Amino acid sequence: MALNTDFIGRTYPPTPPYEVSRIKIREFATAIGDKNPIYYDREAARAAGHEDVIAPPTFPIVVSLGGDFLGNPELGLNYAMVVHGEQKFTFERPILAGDVLVCQTTITDIRKAGSNHLLKLTTEIRDAKGDLVVTTYNTIVERGA
Repeated sequence: MALNTDFIGRTYPPTPPYEVSRIKIREFATAIGDKNPIYYDREAARAAGHEDVIAPPTFPIVVSLGGDFLGNPELGLNYAMVVHGEQKFTFERPILAGDVLVCQTTITDIRKAGSNHLLKLTTEIRDAKGDLVVTTYNTIVERGA
């Protein structure tokens, strides 16, 4: 089944707030094998000019796909056939332990590429004050569509 191109341009409501903890940052850094002390040690992060430990650059993926919009049956996405295509992050500032983040996602494009469909998403991640922290750009591939 083809993805529903009527979803292009659709912006979803903000996600519930996600509180970034030192533990989640540590777990993520460990999972990706990054031993940089600014992800684990508050004093090392402060010595590097940060208020607290910061999250690795790819951490926003943890919160950016938190909405349930991909499961909307009208979109027509077969999640069992989904693979990760591409991601890019544009940071305004690092994500810090203690940040409370809210994401808002827009489907920016849907197109066919061979037997696959590409679903492009742009997500703005904002802090509790409403300031933009990072924008994520994700391409999700539905194989064999």
